[in-house]
Formats: sequence, structure tokens, C-alpha cells
Amino acid sequence: QVQLVESGGGLVQAGGSLRLSCAASGRTFSSYAMGWFRQAPGKEREFVAAISWAGTSRYYADSVKGRFTISRDNAKNTVYLQMNSLKPEDTAVYYCAADTRYSRSYSADYDYWGQGTQVTVSS
Repeated sequence: QVQLVESGGGLVQAGGSLRLSCAASGRTFSSYAMGWFRQAPGKEREFVAAISWAGTSRYYADSVKGRFTISRDNAKNTVYLQMNSLKPEDTAVYYCAADTRYSRSYSADYDYWGQGTQVTVSS
């Protein structure tokens, strides 16, 4: 069992930056690949970024490539999402998720999910 808690969301102006964190419980964090997803009002949840167990492989949605960076610190049981050059269309609730298989963008394969953190980008 893994529990995930996101933090770091908030209100930011377009062009600004935020760093999201996702803290995981348990001692098996390094056994899980991690992903970030987001869901805007009235829209389906969409993939943002994923990182492999040791952090050697990263995968991004085209919409965030070059602006967002996913990273992890297995000693701290934490995964991060650094978001730069934010746009109003990045406004959403952001969720982190854990997956044993490194399924990248396939949300149905993720085993555990956090409760989400709101990110709002004003124009």
C-alpha cells in the first residue's frame, strides 16, 4: 500500500513557475514508477509526465515538453514536477500516481493516486 500526498499548488500568473511535490508513504517508493496527471474543469484527466523507478527515464506529454520537468528523490520518497512558463491552459487539479510497470501515459495502469493539488494560472 502506498499513500500519496501532493503539495505546492496555488495561483500564479502566466509565465510564472510552480514546483509540485508528491510525498509517498512506505519503504518501497523506489519500486514504483511515478506519474503526474491533471484534470481541468469539464475535461477528462490527462497525462502530464512520468519517471521511471530510478529516475533514469522520463516521459512527457507534448503539451508540457520543454516547460515541465519531473524528478524524484528516492531517499525522501518524493517526486516533483517543476512547472515553468505556465499558461492559463495549465490550470487544473494535478495528481501524482504510482505504478509498478512504468506505464507512462496509461492512467488505468497506475495503482495508487493522490488527492490532487489545484494549480491556477491567471492571464
